[in-house]
Amino acid sequence: MKALEYAKAGADAIMNKFKPEELPPNHRFHYHQGIFLLGVERLYQLTGDTKYKEYIKAWVDYNIDEEGNAPRCYLTEFDDMQPAMLLFRLYEETGDERYKTVLQRIHDALEKWPTNAYGGIWHKYSKKNQMWLDSMYMMGVITAMCANFFDNPYLYQKIHTQMVLMRDHMTNPATGLLYHMWDDSKEVEFVDKKTGCVPVHWGRAMGWYVIALAEILEHMPQDCPCRQDFIDTEIKYLNAIRKYQDSKTGMWYQVLNLTDESRNWEETSCTALFTYAIAKARNIGIIGAEFDDMLQAGYRGVINKTNFDGGMLNVTGVCVGTNVNYLDYYFDRPIVTNDLHGMGAFLLMCTEVSRG
Repeated sequence: MKALEYAKAGADAIMNKFKPEELPPNHRFHYHQGIFLLGVERLYQLTGDTKYKEYIKAWVDYNIDEEGNAPRCYLTEFDDMQPAMLLFRLYEETGDERYKTVLQRIHDALEKWPTNAYGGIWHKYSKKNQMWLDSMYMMGVITAMCANFFDNPYLYQKIHTQMVLMRDHMTNPATGLLYHMWDDSKEVEFVDKKTGCVPVHWGRAMGWYVIALAEILEHMPQDCPCRQDFIDTEIKYLNAIRKYQDSKTGMWYQVLNLTDESRNWEETSCTALFTYAIAKARNIGIIGAEFDDMLQAGYRGVINKTNFDGGMLNVTGVCVGTNVNYLDYYFDRPIVTNDLHGMGAFLLMCTEVSRG
């Protein structure tokens, strides 16, 4: 099967199982659904099949009322704001002012978000002073889209600040990899008291970071002053993950650098995200063929984690949603099949590979 056919099979597996309003976690405007539906949106763009557009619109309209309120979208958590990336295309295609109303509220929330002493955004209002790699995707991409939509180029400077703070404070010089979280106050009990970081290189967190940079670059104007720094940083981390890709399977591990640890395991969603980031970077022209071996091995590795059961595609080996904690916590996370983290990453990977 070709990559686009795998993407169709993956989308259909979830769409046939859940009505739009039933997508888990039920009754929530949340990135779990958002990452999957962004993959479905890519399928719609590539195939023109309106069933994908209708499914997305049905989920969005279930969550947004006639006055443009989104009561299940909490504007104090980036995780809940991420699915609003779907609203830009819907507004462009329908002109429905409800979608613009929600985007305006998100734009305004981004402007007043609390920060640490360095100007770094908290991942959630409830996570005081904590910068998570996850935020680079949950916040960064929609901020870039808002910069264009609302003609507010200052927002690119804001994103650049976040990217640099994470790069400068969360990189382990010994591995070249990024830690999952940085607390500049060093108050959280499980952070390293010298660096303020959770001393864990969690695969999916770094996956969020590198796909964020690639997607931000796709939206960023060519003459944006910080563009080259984004490009250089993306290439830096794509090179950093190269030596942690398993040479036999093409996969990356749940904890990226501890490949010989018996409790560690090959994790599908981070492998799909890394592969997607490489494919995206290749397609937008910021890297060349020097990463093709990583891309092809990662793609094969993820495909080898799939199977068909009764005609339905399963994506296996996916870590469930994960907080920040001690190392043992990451090793002990449940491993599931067709979790939306994994299926969303799978769709993004397959659709992007199909464009290459």
